[in-house]
Amino acid sequence: MKPEERPPAVVVQAGDLRQFIRDVLVAAGVPPDKAQLVADPLVASSLRGVDSHGVQLLPHYLGQIERGEVNPLTEGRVLSENGACLVYDAEHGLGQVTAPVCCRHAVRLALQYGLSMVVAREANHFGAAAYWGQAISREGLIGIVMCDASMQVPPWQGREARLGTNPICVSVPHPEGEGWLLDMATTTAAYGKLEQALLRGEKTIPYGWAVDREGVPTTDLEEALKGLLMPLGGYKGTGLAMMVEILTGVLAGGPVYGTQVTGVRHRGRPMRCNHTFMAIDVRRFLPLEQFYQRMEAWIRDVKSAAPAKGYHEVLVAGDPERRFEERRRREGIPIVAGHWEPLVRLARRYGVPLPPSRTVA
Repeated sequence: MKPEERPPAVVVQAGDLRQFIRDVLVAAGVPPDKAQLVADPLVASSLRGVDSHGVQLLPHYLGQIERGEVNPLTEGRVLSENGACLVYDAEHGLGQVTAPVCCRHAVRLALQYGLSMVVAREANHFGAAAYWGQAISREGLIGIVMCDASMQVPPWQGREARLGTNPICVSVPHPEGEGWLLDMATTTAAYGKLEQALLRGEKTIPYGWAVDREGVPTTDLEEALKGLLMPLGGYKGTGLAMMVEILTGVLAGGPVYGTQVTGVRHRGRPMRCNHTFMAIDVRRFLPLEQFYQRMEAWIRDVKSAAPAKGYHEVLVAGDPERRFEERRRREGIPIVAGHWEPLVRLARRYGVPLPPSRTVA
């Protein structure tokens, strides 16, 4: 579809969007403090250009609440603490409510022991893992966050779903709060990218994003939506996805996610995913200022490489998202029509005013 044929989008300022999300959640019965905990990460992801984990998730979360799949009142509880290791029961709470509790435990234990690992079971979707990795790294620690996800991915050489997108995040501290930040799924693309392509009216997707129902890679969006996501790097992505499952579901004593759901998760059931939060105290290895200097020098060296043909610069993990955030803080967050319309319906259903917006082509 040509740009001029695409349906118009609306643009909303971050603060207005944050207030809207909070108001809708409160109207749905979420306590105000917990509603704010959900709103902040969603807007942060939209600001950073990670729209698949931004405001477009709000209708999904509301559906979970309405169907009783999520307990919007709980913060979860500690099941066990043994040295630097902690097991947490999220009690089917909102992921953005239980995740910060786990981050605080990870930071506390790492400052005490040098390293820590917190695993949470009976949890829910917590948005972008990067948000929680950054919550740890702001304390001068290296934050590592992982979670398992619903089955949308076949194992390498398979055609039936057995794995999730199972993201991995590593967030490195920085004196100004914007350190090296890796946030990746173990698939080539998230399912939300297929949905976004559909909403933009596109017919094709890049090779390597998805396979059809026979497990054959396809660039046809319609066939991809009937099929499954493709593991990153073939067998390597399968190995990474299984590693995440071991360090989340298996180790947490929660459900090994692929054994609990088939394809799209059945409505009316709790999600029951698993999260892992790890923290490393840099100061146990070398002074923090020295670490900052070494990181800066190394990144500068990596980015000094001559750009490949067709590129004008070399970027490292976190650079594209920072640029999105700088621009969207100034210009506002664009929301395509297919994602704006569900928000309009939510506003009507819960009697909440829509945030101020402007339409763009």
